[in-house]
Amino acid sequence: MSGFHPGWRWLPLVVVLFTWMAAIPTAQAHESRPAFLEIEETAPGHYDVRWRTPVLAGMRLPIVLRFPEGVRNVREPLVQELSDSLLERRWIETGPEGLAGQRIGFPGLELTITEAVVRAEMLDGQSWMAIARPSQPWVEFDVTRSRVGVAIDFVREGIWHILSGWDHLLFVFGLLLLVRSPMMLVKTVTAFTIAHSLTLAAATLGYVELPSRPIEAGIALSILFLGVEVVREQRGRTSFTIRNPWVVAFAFGLLHGFGFAGVLSEVGLPPSEVPLALVSFNVGVEVGQLAFVAAVLLLARGLKFLGVIWPRRMELVPAYLVGSLGAFWLLQRLALA
Repeated sequence: MSGFHPGWRWLPLVVVLFTWMAAIPTAQAHESRPAFLEIEETAPGHYDVRWRTPVLAGMRLPIVLRFPEGVRNVREPLVQELSDSLLERRWIETGPEGLAGQRIGFPGLELTITEAVVRAEMLDGQSWMAIARPSQPWVEFDVTRSRVGVAIDFVREGIWHILSGWDHLLFVFGLLLLVRSPMMLVKTVTAFTIAHSLTLAAATLGYVELPSRPIEAGIALSILFLGVEVVREQRGRTSFTIRNPWVVAFAFGLLHGFGFAGVLSEVGLPPSEVPLALVSFNVGVEVGQLAFVAAVLLLARGLKFLGVIWPRRMELVPAYLVGSLGAFWLLQRLALA
């Protein structure tokens, strides 16, 4: 094949991606909803606590909330089972020193692909937010933390979300298989970015609200559709999508943006934090997306430089893998809807 299009030369990368997905049961794309801890100071050294952990396929994620030594319950905790999570209410006492400078741990978080978002409201009106991740399953309580620190947290959250979101990455990968020229690639990726940024903002700010299950099914359908179009293109046929991939990228990008917005809506951000979190999270998503595109193109160039050649009968394997995974996720999500 000529031009920019690497085609079947990407087969090794797709095989690696497919094997990795098959080896990780939790790679069901964006079932990585975060756990959420909300702390409200009601009196000096006294706090109301709401701790929510996601429930996936009827099973609670194995994440435990651990307060510092010396913290005690002043009332019996209450547990409520919701459709998608387990909500625990606690009333705790820490003594006059409060939680300042203390470490709150989340044992078991390191065994997942999700995060724990922590938000606190203090008596004096100060608020604080932090995110614990599998690589660091704890946070240090610090209400003096700057907004820069919060912004960095949400940039990291956006990067983590896109790089752990196999459905979004597979859609981008399908676009890379479909596009032939560098200029059209830039145009297509830019259209996808603008589209999902628009719906991410609209959903996070509350202008549009759609149920998550149909959105997730629609995202899977977009991957299946793209797989079919890549097969059509590689067989020498044409279609509106093949001639104008940026239009389709924009249309489906609107759908993917609602998927991205699910993370921010899950954490229940207070109004004062929404603009900062939205911008920072979107920056992180773009950084992660561009890093993925760069890695794929560098690998494709490296394989071409090394002279890696695969039989022509294997040329359609990447497209079939994209379409097959899209079909699998679609059926799975329709069954859960």
